[in-house]
Amino acid sequence: MKIKLVFICGLSFLYLAVKSPAAEQEKYTLRYSFHPGETLRWNVEHRSLVRTAVSGTDQTAETVSYSEKVWRVKDVKPDGAATFEQLVPWVDMRQKLPGGSEIRYDSRTDAKPPIGFEDVAASVGVPLSIITLDAKGKILQRKRMEVKGAAVNDGAITIPLPDEPIAVGHLWTFPCDIDVPLESGGVKKIKALQQFKLESVKTGVASIRVSTQIISPVTEPAIEAQVVQREGTGVVRFDIDAGRIVGSKWTSTSTWSASAARPAASTMSPALLNSGSPKSPKSPQNRPMP
Repeated sequence: MKIKLVFICGLSFLYLAVKSPAAEQEKYTLRYSFHPGETLRWNVEHRSLVRTAVSGTDQTAETVSYSEKVWRVKDVKPDGAATFEQLVPWVDMRQKLPGGSEIRYDSRTDAKPPIGFEDVAASVGVPLSIITLDAKGKILQRKRMEVKGAAVNDGAITIPLPDEPIAVGHLWTFPCDIDVPLESGGVKKIKALQQFKLESVKTGVASIRVSTQIISPVTEPAIEAQVVQREGTGVVRFDIDAGRIVGSKWTSTSTWSASAARPAASTMSPALLNSGSPKSPKSPQNRPMP
């Protein structure tokens, strides 16, 4: 009887040792935090590689861009909702299409943009929109400025945060629309679903895995060529105490097939540049760029 009692107690001890950490797993409340008058700056690098199979021939189009993205915070409400001005002070882009030479445009040094980059040049260095964003990343109001060549984008500008405190491993999703500009001048909305996962929290910085899945069927090659560049995965680093993204890395290498005789043209817009790192996550005030 004595041995049996010791054995049962031993099992109870092991059970508690295994179950207690799970029951006490720490949870985190993720919220954006802004301050009136501050300016947030991100250095952005965007790389896109699209492989196409056209009439049995493989072709590759590559676009690389570097830019600076700026949010100038005008006002912050007591509930944390912030109103800010969005702009792109400069952009350095390189594009290589199948069968052509590389085309490059740097707004800081080139007085005149090459053919095909006029709209990009017109939207650099001027306010693009004024946005009010709540503490969970939801856009409450968006006012577009009348800027020639600026992309029309009704989608999210940052990742949405969950309502409740979450633990490592938590998953949440967000339905969204991808705005695809058409050659006719209109915009086609493509349904997509973004999934987010809190992978880890180290020294107050949360690593969030992001993936995008296209829901709407896409059959037109010109639209598919743009949509495939928006599918991909990435990891966003979010400073919990500072209440902002401090870094992100995205990967997207796409392959698509088309029966058309030629691939659709590839275009880039500063409004689509959505990854990078702020110049200073703790005190992101105005600083000159190198």
